[in-house]
Amino acid sequence: MSFISEQIKVIKEKDPAIKSSIEVLLYPSFWANINHFVAHGLYKRKRFFLARLVSQLSRSLTGIEIHPGATIGRGFFIDHGMGVVIGETCEIGDNVLLYQGVTLGGTGKDSGKRHPTIGNNVLVGSGAKVLGPIHVGNNVRIGSGSVVLKDVPDDVTVVGIPAKWKDKNTVEDHPSDNLDQLKVPDIVEEEIAQLQKRLEELEALIKAQQGQEEPDHSQAGNTKESA
Repeated sequence: MSFISEQIKVIKEKDPAIKSSIEVLLYPSFWANINHFVAHGLYKRKRFFLARLVSQLSRSLTGIEIHPGATIGRGFFIDHGMGVVIGETCEIGDNVLLYQGVTLGGTGKDSGKRHPTIGNNVLVGSGAKVLGPIHVGNNVRIGSGSVVLKDVPDDVTVVGIPAKWKDKNTVEDHPSDNLDQLKVPDIVEEEIAQLQKRLEELEALIKAQQGQEEPDHSQAGNTKESA
């Protein structure tokens, strides 16, 4: 299958709104991927100026900025796409879905690997920021608006600022296939609920101990009367 045919297939699979193959010509993701394919080829040949020229023209056309040095796997799709930024040393696996406003960026002027590595079958929700030379595992869902600053294991859902997750949350095999940004846990609420439950247990324990230590005044009164 040619690269263009693959892009058409991916868009038709990922977007339920599309009605015909010809509509892919109106998708920013389609042109961003085609242009990056060209720019990345020039980049690997060390034609850096031409590579950047193609990527900047693509940015103007689509609103999606992909550095020509970024490595992107198969089945990549950007839904809507406006405001997406992908850095030079970013590595993206197969079957990855990004929503609008996502940044896969760096954190400073460090040389070498500066941008994240994204595993296979990953969904990154709207406005999420994944920053630095971190690794995001396979089958991960990153909730909208999250800020990810450290490595993420496989098969978890991450949310929050900074992003948190529970060990091995139950997620489907390929979050990038169901397009769902809403089924994410409220980890902060869950932590507060756990703290509240623990507090109630401690209060009950303290009351029980106080009840055991309280003197029996009725017995003391009976002793005085009998005397």
